[in-house]
Amino acid sequence: MDRQGLEPGFDLLLLDCRLPDGRAADIGCLGGRIAALGPLQERPAAQRLSCGGCAVTPGLVDCHIHLDKALLSERTPSREGTLAEAIRITGEAKRNFTIEDIRRRARAVLDLAVRSGTTAMRSHVEVDPIVGLNGLEALLPLRREYAPALDLQLCAFAQEGILQAPGTEALLAEALRRGADLIGGCPYNDTDPFGQIDIVFRLAREFGVDADFHVDFFDEPEHLHLRYIAEQTVRHGWQGRVALGHCTELGALAPPDLEPIAAELKAAGVGVITLPATDLYLMGRKDSHRVRRGLAPIKRLLAAGVTVAAATNNVCNAFTPVGNANLALMGFLLTLGAHMGTAAEQADVLRMLTDQPARLLRLPDYGLAVGCQADLVVWEARSVAEIAATLAPPRTVVKRGRIAVEHTRSVREPWREGRG
Repeated sequence: MDRQGLEPGFDLLLLDCRLPDGRAADIGCLGGRIAALGPLQERPAAQRLSCGGCAVTPGLVDCHIHLDKALLSERTPSREGTLAEAIRITGEAKRNFTIEDIRRRARAVLDLAVRSGTTAMRSHVEVDPIVGLNGLEALLPLRREYAPALDLQLCAFAQEGILQAPGTEALLAEALRRGADLIGGCPYNDTDPFGQIDIVFRLAREFGVDADFHVDFFDEPEHLHLRYIAEQTVRHGWQGRVALGHCTELGALAPPDLEPIAAELKAAGVGVITLPATDLYLMGRKDSHRVRRGLAPIKRLLAAGVTVAAATNNVCNAFTPVGNANLALMGFLLTLGAHMGTAAEQADVLRMLTDQPARLLRLPDYGLAVGCQADLVVWEARSVAEIAATLAPPRTVVKRGRIAVEHTRSVREPWREGRG
């Protein structure tokens, strides 16, 4: 209780914060949740942190990443730079994966992500006759290990196809029995894309889990498998439980052709995840001039009411030879690559790293309001627009009302010394 005995104190009190809507406020955390917003400096707290007017946001949510095949560039150097090559040489590398190897690389990426302000993540985990269940066995303990800093969902993912890789369907089912949170498919990499989609939905219904597809990852609208996925989503009553990664084919559609597809996605509650680092790198490869950016039409999808998120995808492998698991970098790339530089568009970029992916992951009580889980990031920025625009680093990361990461920085400039 406070000195007047009327109001309870806080476990953690963040003072002098700048909220995403521009308001100045203090944030009081109690029992892992945001208990109060407003002028709270007179309230008692077990721990107080002065934010000095810095921007504070909800924790970042990386809704599409591949921990099991990260940090492979030295083993799988890219020579062609194509999607087909990346699938092929990564498949070959998987033959030598061990549980210890996968876990070591995944832990390195998780450390980078947590330190960069990510407090929730969905990782795809490849399940197939090549690697078996080694990826899942490697990552399940990390889900527990990193729980104090990050909520980790694991998606049993059929990168190598299902129908063209006999035994994969049974392995996916076993992965779900062993603790995978949801199921993922890659219909463009199978002999019968629609048959694969049907299998994924059947397993999703059987185990009562969400579905997440890699889909339509080409320059031209030659497949548009997402239309069938949207149809099956409604047929199975899976609205709000399906996410689609890449969807770059939509970027080749004229507005009149995109409009009905966007309406179908919205009606089905199907979300789209743009993966700017990978999509910018792999798309438009055959263009000799007027090279396409290869991104999904983010602004048009948002205008149509579709849930759109941005995520990391790959870190330093043949699919994406760069990366550091910093979601702010994805916001930086979208600002440039998707022409999202106005104040309103920058606000959309932030939502694509926070609120929108949280919706796709169906995170309970996510946000920056009283009653929400106290997952927060204090940034070295005076406004939220600076986070992506300047790649502002985080100062402090809070998970469930407890400080998980504190950054301390110092700069020395010998060249200035002795002047005057």
